[in-house]
Amino acid sequence: MSEQSSSVVSSQLQQNVAVITMSNAPVNALSTAVRKGLIEHVSQALENDAVDAIVLTSSLALFSGGADISEFSKGLVEPSLPAVLDLIENANKPVIAVVSGPAFGGGLELALASHYRVTFADNKVGLPEVNLGILPGAGGTQRLPRLAGPAKALDMIVTGKPAKAKTLPGVFDVIVDKPEELQATVMTFAGELLAKGEAPRKTSELVIDKAQAPEQLFAEFRKGIAKQARGFYAPERCIQCVEAAVNLPFEQGLAKEGELFMECMNTPQARAQQHFFFAERAASHVADFDKSTPVRDIKKVGVIGAGTMGGGIAMNFANAGIPVVMLEMKQEALDKGLGVIRRNYENSAKKGKLTSEDVEARMALLNGTTEYNDLADVDLVIEAVFEKMDVKQAVFTKLDEVCKPGAILATNTSTLDVNEIAAVTSRPEDVIGLHFFSPANVMKLLEVVKADKTAPDVIKTAMQMAKTIRKVAVLVGVCFGFVGNRMIEAYSREANRLMLEGAKPEDIDKVIYDFGFPMGPFTMGDMAGLDIGYFVREGRREFIAHDPSYCVVADRLVEQGRVGLKVGKGTYLYEQGNRTPIPDPEVIEIAKQEAQKLGIEQREISQQEIVERILYPLINEGAKILDEGIAAKSSDIDVIYVYGYGFPVYRGGPMQYADEIGVNNVYEAMLKYREQLGDYGKAWFEPAPLLAKLAEQGKSFKQFKRGE
Repeated sequence: MSEQSSSVVSSQLQQNVAVITMSNAPVNALSTAVRKGLIEHVSQALENDAVDAIVLTSSLALFSGGADISEFSKGLVEPSLPAVLDLIENANKPVIAVVSGPAFGGGLELALASHYRVTFADNKVGLPEVNLGILPGAGGTQRLPRLAGPAKALDMIVTGKPAKAKTLPGVFDVIVDKPEELQATVMTFAGELLAKGEAPRKTSELVIDKAQAPEQLFAEFRKGIAKQARGFYAPERCIQCVEAAVNLPFEQGLAKEGELFMECMNTPQARAQQHFFFAERAASHVADFDKSTPVRDIKKVGVIGAGTMGGGIAMNFANAGIPVVMLEMKQEALDKGLGVIRRNYENSAKKGKLTSEDVEARMALLNGTTEYNDLADVDLVIEAVFEKMDVKQAVFTKLDEVCKPGAILATNTSTLDVNEIAAVTSRPEDVIGLHFFSPANVMKLLEVVKADKTAPDVIKTAMQMAKTIRKVAVLVGVCFGFVGNRMIEAYSREANRLMLEGAKPEDIDKVIYDFGFPMGPFTMGDMAGLDIGYFVREGRREFIAHDPSYCVVADRLVEQGRVGLKVGKGTYLYEQGNRTPIPDPEVIEIAKQEAQKLGIEQREISQQEIVERILYPLINEGAKILDEGIAAKSSDIDVIYVYGYGFPVYRGGPMQYADEIGVNNVYEAMLKYREQLGDYGKAWFEPAPLLAKLAEQGKSFKQFKRGE
């Protein structure tokens, strides 16, 4: 047995089989070094007369996570992945891929170009490139349909979702039960192939049975994904690639794939989706702690409030196997909250997402109490009570008395000053904001709010805990509304003002929906409850008193009891049991009357003005937040807006969108509306200093570094 190695690829001769092993931590990304290593070791094995077969495998938990996308910006560096795969597929000795762990993107394409594939039943493989705004560019769209069939390949390539190996019998020649069995199995399999004299079997030479791809397959698939694919560029090109696999010879299909790949790469959608991919990962890199900072154990959690928010928060921890004590002042409220959680779990079980055993196991982790003393041994407590400072402070005063030393005291406030809440305790260093988004058991975002005295180990514990409960955490500072709600205030304000100026709510909602949001501002307001915004405005009247038009129609609606979907009428009307908004002429009339009182002339408003008026002030507020250090980097704001507020990921978030269209264009539009809208414009359309500075320098938000 001999061995040759490079830093990331090594080879070992076992009897007459060359075992080539990738070892490029952490995920075996197919970097330039790995591609060179594969070419070198495969070529040597092909030239070595002592080698009769080649095995490709990995020394890591993953077979390969795919392309190294950090190399995208450098342009093509030889050898390309298609060149590596050509060498493997055209090898005159059998090449067997041992897919010893998950294989994604180029990793799966590497396996598909091999002559045979061996894996274990529960292993997951996939082609997730569509999530980066592109498509598999190394033959994946041509080889997968030949092995898995067009229908399965379509689903995997267009959705980007992984599949378990046991659902892909056409792709894998041998599927063992457990990964430990792979090594012995592949050597036996290789021996059998050689004994039978089996020639290399090229995937590219397989012919797709046209009966597996009737004409309606593609039409029905397009129809089925229309809603999810809205606004994205890559899904349609993925479908066209699979059509090419069915209708064209392999080489022509490969050329089509290459052409459509480059088409996708040069789109704003691909730039936005790749920006967001890195932004999500960068959110966990913060300057407030380092590797040496310890973390506190979170083995038991307390949640105060068993309502919608408290119940959702509690579910996150139960889902992660962490026991929760839920506190309510009244037994009736507690029983109701636990009942709602049980129903939520049972509904998941009905949909096949959980077993009945899972439901009972999670419910067993949730215990209720009406006594604060039962929180004495929790490691973390999160309050989710009424959004009023005196109520929050009363809760924290009590927590300070009963919680053990070292317990983290967290508030789920969405707007209030965490410093003021921390000030009523004797341990402000243990206090932090954990702002969950509703429904808390579904929404991925968690705004982690550091107060002035929050300790570094508390911040680090909160950021790591977020991963445990499968949330994406973004660290922010203290100000009214933090990042998300501070910015959404400008968005909602302008939507309401545009209604006064003559735009219909349904027209405004359609423009914002067409931009890519899941719903417009008025539909969102009705769903959340117009009384929530009204309550926030009541606490801020002194800040908005200079603008008598501020959300005045929304105020009138709430005063008439029209608080939204929950009562069947808000900005829109709703039929019983139906969530579809019905435009109401009465609301248009209220807007007209209020406009007359305020001396606002109603007019036709273009779609472009609606987009600019609603989104540019939101971006402008983001610029202030960035300048003030409330957000550490512009990409953090983008993560908050995509995961918390439905900003379309194919636009990358508000700050990436501004970078894409040009910060100077946002700046000039702000100046234009500042002049056009009179006193209102002067009050609300003053460009942020950072927006002006970047526009003048010709820079992007992405390039901004504090202190430069």
